[in-house]
Amino acid sequence: MKITTKTEALNIIETSYLASLSSLLWVALYYLPIGGALLRLILPLPMILLHLRRGTKIALEGLLIQFLLLFIIMGPVRGTLFLFPYGILAFWLGWCWFKEKSWKLSLAVGVFIGTLGFLLRVVALSTLVGDNLWVLITRASYGLIEKFIGLFNLPLYPSILSIQFGAILLIIFQEIVYVLTVHVVAYSLFPRFKLTIPDPPRLLSSLVDFKN
Repeated sequence: MKITTKTEALNIIETSYLASLSSLLWVALYYLPIGGALLRLILPLPMILLHLRRGTKIALEGLLIQFLLLFIIMGPVRGTLFLFPYGILAFWLGWCWFKEKSWKLSLAVGVFIGTLGFLLRVVALSTLVGDNLWVLITRASYGLIEKFIGLFNLPLYPSILSIQFGAILLIIFQEIVYVLTVHVVAYSLFPRFKLTIPDPPRLLSSLVDFKN
């Protein structure tokens, strides 16, 4: 392929570097025993940055390059897991901010993507390790429900349905915190790269007011 313009060269260079950086972060998140929370937080940012700088077509190419890199390095299962939800979430947030959509839309769909991706990862990892990892989540849900009942001395005993429902709520709450934190970090960081994302809704404006 012959490169004829500076824009084409920058598209290739930025796509390669940011896709490689995002892949490296995923490998580090998967294998390193420390820094998982920080790595999860910054993992979508390189591909979002690519989307905002180069547009949707280039972002799709970057996502494909990242998938191919991780597929080769980590294998078909571990390499594909980055898509659920981090790769898809990064593309969604990049598209929303590139099109200047509101936080309400990007947050709502982002939490849905994160929740669905979490459940898909539980299924995939359970198959990979040969154990039902959902049991760990339901145990955590049962522990919280039991503490809540004991705190208020309620004459109740948690049913299987309430435990499963509590587990789903735990996952949703986790994804709300995660996606909202990614929004806040991007809102504070991206102006340094001369990129902007839409302003937060009035309810959240005080939380992310970095100008005062």
